[in-house]
Amino acid sequence: MSHLHDLVESRKSVRGYDPNRPVAPEILARVLDAGRLAPSAKNLQPWKFLLVSSPEMLAKIRPCYPRDWFAEAPHILIVTGDRNEAWVRPSDGWNSLETDMTIATDHLILAAHDEGLATCWISAFDPAMLREALGLAPNEEVFAITPLGYASAEAQTRPKSRKKLDEVVRYL
Repeated sequence: MSHLHDLVESRKSVRGYDPNRPVAPEILARVLDAGRLAPSAKNLQPWKFLLVSSPEMLAKIRPCYPRDWFAEAPHILIVTGDRNEAWVRPSDGWNSLETDMTIATDHLILAAHDEGLATCWISAFDPAMLREALGLAPNEEVFAITPLGYASAEAQTRPKSRKKLDEVVRYL
């Protein structure tokens, strides 16, 4: 099997972080660079990656997802985007923002896993609270957040359950 397949197969959502073990800046830079390198429609790259590490800002944004394990993470990564900067398909007006940001977020999460870091893609956050805490511009949308750090010894993960390949693939 390839390294990528092993990486994808072994990645899990982690619910438990070591608050006393921040991630080295060079590792964070590699993770963020993986997001930067993600493809996007017409290469417009309509995203921003906000890495929250300061205790003051972490305290401001943690209430947007009030879980004890979320509050343990030494870093929180937030993916935002601007719908006006994304490609729009001329035939029907479809906007590529969600697709572009999904690809970038997946790159970030897989890169973090490759570096030995834990993440948990979260969409169930309070967007209004997060928007206010971050002071986002009106056109900037929060797409996803993830805690980022090393898993704690007590970290919770769930067994990975996926449909069988023949349930999700059609060969035509």
